[in-house]
Amino acid sequence: MRILLVGAGGVGNAIAKIAARRSFFELMVVSDYDLARAEATVAWIEAKHGPQGGRFIAAQIDASDPDNVAAVARQHGATHVMNAVEPKFVPTIFAGALAAGADYLDMAMSLSEPHPTDPHTETGVKLGDDQFAQAPDWETAGRLALVGMGVEPGLSDVFARYAADHLFVEIDELGTRDGANLVVRDDAGAEIFAPSFSIWTTIEECLNPPVIWEQDRGWYTTEPFSEPEVFDFPDGIGPVECVNVEHEEVLLMPRWVAAKRVTFKYGLGNEFIGILKTLHQLGLDKTEPLRVRSAEGPVMVAPRDVVAAGLPDPATLGPRMTGKTCAGVWVTGIGTDGSPREVYLYHVSDNEWTMAEYESQCVVWQTALNPVIALELLAAGTWTGSGVLGPEAFDAKPFLDLMALSVADGGYGQAWGLQDRLA
Repeated sequence: MRILLVGAGGVGNAIAKIAARRSFFELMVVSDYDLARAEATVAWIEAKHGPQGGRFIAAQIDASDPDNVAAVARQHGATHVMNAVEPKFVPTIFAGALAAGADYLDMAMSLSEPHPTDPHTETGVKLGDDQFAQAPDWETAGRLALVGMGVEPGLSDVFARYAADHLFVEIDELGTRDGANLVVRDDAGAEIFAPSFSIWTTIEECLNPPVIWEQDRGWYTTEPFSEPEVFDFPDGIGPVECVNVEHEEVLLMPRWVAAKRVTFKYGLGNEFIGILKTLHQLGLDKTEPLRVRSAEGPVMVAPRDVVAAGLPDPATLGPRMTGKTCAGVWVTGIGTDGSPREVYLYHVSDNEWTMAEYESQCVVWQTALNPVIALELLAAGTWTGSGVLGPEAFDAKPFLDLMALSVADGGYGQAWGLQDRLA
């Protein structure tokens, strides 16, 4: 396996660091528009693990240009293109990978467009629609596009498939629930606002109309931050208020897993919700460039890019951050014994541990872990397929077994949890 990793930001950097401890691939090309950033990732790996014999190399890439993506992939004989940049680049990297004859993985799917007249009731262009529309091209080429293979989406979808195969005979709801008790502080120790994931992506997810799926209704939308509920997260995180947010799980799970309802709720907190609403009111969430005066003359700038530039890079927050983040799926229905059952399948990532082991903050590290496991399963031939597929299309047990197996025994040493929530 020869991997072209597109993007050496927080998640891409963590993917390379996690992969450095594994032996399933021949080459990983760490590429970024900023070559110095890719080179820094490779240098960190060699400083940590010693010379790699050319197993990791850095390259410059323009993720907005499918021809450039294809050219870099061909130059290095890439068999797999791993997309680790913002979802606005999905169409070009997706096209570049197919043109190069490589398989493709991402952690966020092609962007949605709200319904033009009824955005809070009807879906418009849904997350991933553009990619699924191209499934015949991938099938004809005999190539696989594994989409939504991060943590959420990704691990959450693996949990959903596992629940359907091993825990339930009938599922009422698959409810992805994400919460944390993370705190970021400044040099004086005061808590500050600093999102732990890409603010560009967070704005996209949180301000778009959330999507819900119901067996009798299909996909439909609600207003942002709707249906608040308090969900009790494990491992000391505790109760967190969660709200509906647009997310890929709702667009992926119903394609392969039978359930009466599918939802995604995220623990944002009142402060974060208030800031997002203000950004929207001021038009600072927009992606269309505006003409702005500068000392050098008029320039075109997207307001959302300005917001992103004004906040700390999430990849740099680790030393200032404390706490844990939890990703998982709450499943209700009828268990295999014929009785009602309610479970929460989850994984917790502790910032203190990820910083000590990888110098990566816990949110980006937890996201990065899962595509590396998926790549290893693909390299071994445990997971196979062609076309455009989500994580639910594959057997979940090998993934979860490899994830939980101790490092000494060849696994990743990451335990996942299963809580029965009915007395």
